[in-house]
Amino acid sequence: MAPVIHELQNRRIPFTIIHTGQHYDALLSEIFFQELRLPRPDRFLGVGSGTQAEQTARAMIAIEHELLELEPSVVLVEGDTNTVLAGALAASKAGFLVGHVEAGLRSHDYRMPEEYNRRLTDHVSAYLFAPTETAAENLRKESVHGKIFVTGNTVIDACNLYVPIAMNESKILSSLKFDRFCLVTAHRAENVDDRVVLENFVEIFTRSPVPVVYPVHPRTRKLLAEFGLLEKLERSENVQLLDPVGYFDFLMLEKSCEFIMTDSGGIQEEATAPSINKKVFVLRISTERPEAVASGHAVVVGTEAEHVLSEISKYVLEGCPPPPMGSPYGNGDASKQILGYLSYELDLFKKSGARWS
Repeated sequence: MAPVIHELQNRRIPFTIIHTGQHYDALLSEIFFQELRLPRPDRFLGVGSGTQAEQTARAMIAIEHELLELEPSVVLVEGDTNTVLAGALAASKAGFLVGHVEAGLRSHDYRMPEEYNRRLTDHVSAYLFAPTETAAENLRKESVHGKIFVTGNTVIDACNLYVPIAMNESKILSSLKFDRFCLVTAHRAENVDDRVVLENFVEIFTRSPVPVVYPVHPRTRKLLAEFGLLEKLERSENVQLLDPVGYFDFLMLEKSCEFIMTDSGGIQEEATAPSINKKVFVLRISTERPEAVASGHAVVVGTEAEHVLSEISKYVLEGCPPPPMGSPYGNGDASKQILGYLSYELDLFKKSGARWS
């Protein structure tokens, strides 16, 4: 959402940032406000962790309280987290317009809580900012009530803006013990909560034909320890574990690696940015980013060790060729398009005297 916030500033449109506190670790929260040159949040709700229902419910109650006090013209949410759904539901039930940035993504994998969050958020939103025509078509097939706009993805805006800064400010590469490496992330509940899947991941990382650099999410590290797998990773000469890293450091890891293994959705998009342009092996059985697969940037390889290692080994034997240049997620002007459409639509809505229902 950072590029949207900067575009609001450029247009001198007043806004309020509500930080739900779903990500409350300083390494996963505060550092991003600093590095992305964002104003500090106007409201911090401290939702914290808990079960899916607990987290969503606490966020809905807290967000509703803030919105009734603020009375905003529109509430923008981005992505598919529990607090995105909470924000969209609280706003729509209180009678406020909702704009969903990154609307229309579908994995059709119902093991993922995010799939429900995406669908429900889309169906209560007045304005749906789809990153691609594929995402927009998903929304049309579901007959969503709101207006659909194809804008590209703000992830590409962010990469265009911040990669040059990261190249000047990040020192992460000097801390690595490998000159040539593969970047790894793994955090999704359907993967890391499953001991068998996590065992397969450890096998993949320790046997990877290219050494692995792995910034470990705190929750994943805890589960690795509980399952008795952390020590194997720590002992492996093929793996370097890192604490969570800031955005600039992560951009430099992406830019400098041979390829990426991940179960993240956003990283599949970032890898298509011309300033990064890396091959991604998606450690899942499905993806809500089929455009990255179609463009040649991503390949879904599942979670079974032998298959993943076979696919990666073939790629390494080919010399790790870079994917074709050009991102399916736009050219980096998504935030300008979003604010352009939104300003026009809100003006129409205000003149009509209508109420969203």
